[in-house]
Amino acid sequence: MESKNILVTGGGRGIGAGIVRALVSAGHNVGFCGRAPLEKNLAFLEELNALGRGSARYYSCDVSNTTAHAALLDGFAADFGELDCLCNNAGVAPEVRNDVLDMTEESYDRVMTINLKGPFFLTQAAAKRMLANKNGKFHCIINTGSVSAETASISRGEYCISKAGVSMATKLWTVRLAKAGICVYELRPGVIHSDMTQCVQEKYDRLIANGLTLQPRWGEPADMGRAVCALVDGAFAYSTGQVIGIDGGMTISRL
Repeated sequence: MESKNILVTGGGRGIGAGIVRALVSAGHNVGFCGRAPLEKNLAFLEELNALGRGSARYYSCDVSNTTAHAALLDGFAADFGELDCLCNNAGVAPEVRNDVLDMTEESYDRVMTINLKGPFFLTQAAAKRMLANKNGKFHCIINTGSVSAETASISRGEYCISKAGVSMATKLWTVRLAKAGICVYELRPGVIHSDMTQCVQEKYDRLIANGLTLQPRWGEPADMGRAVCALVDGAFAYSTGQVIGIDGGMTISRL
């Protein structure tokens, strides 16, 4: 497949690191960002560049800070050239899991700004650049959603609301960008091994053992990575706007 220049947000850990590793392994050039300083990602960069396939760069950037988006995209362009694909993966859970009756305004604002506002306006900025610099390659935008977009969890309501918003943002950008040949997708993971789920490991071990997912295992970041690779390679070029579940069959209704 043709090598792409891809930006992945939240790419230094968890699902994002699985996506970055898969893309670089497939020969793509990947810039990834996170809030941590460069020093925290040097070992990961060394691992990625030792693959001898695609190249990787890290950018310290908090995507919830919309004023930082232009510098992020400028840095990416200086390193790789035109942006072919954007993967909006950065996201957080609430710092404290509270009943919705006890959810604080501060927690709501934090989660919504990082999970929804930041990615929406980064997409806006990136899409304008894609529209201005069409280079004949397949272009796409991929949003990391969650089964929580439709599955209510009253101990982390702000997260559920943010992911429901990501789902609508996917639809909006799909409609706006389709005629320009830019595809937009939502990957909707279920229970994935990551630092975000470490605090509920025992809970989901038990639920999976009792049949929560049709495939009786946790999802892995590599599962998301393989899906992103298929999308950026254009394997689903006539499926813009689709939600693709990476959930082991969790959301299939059963009697």
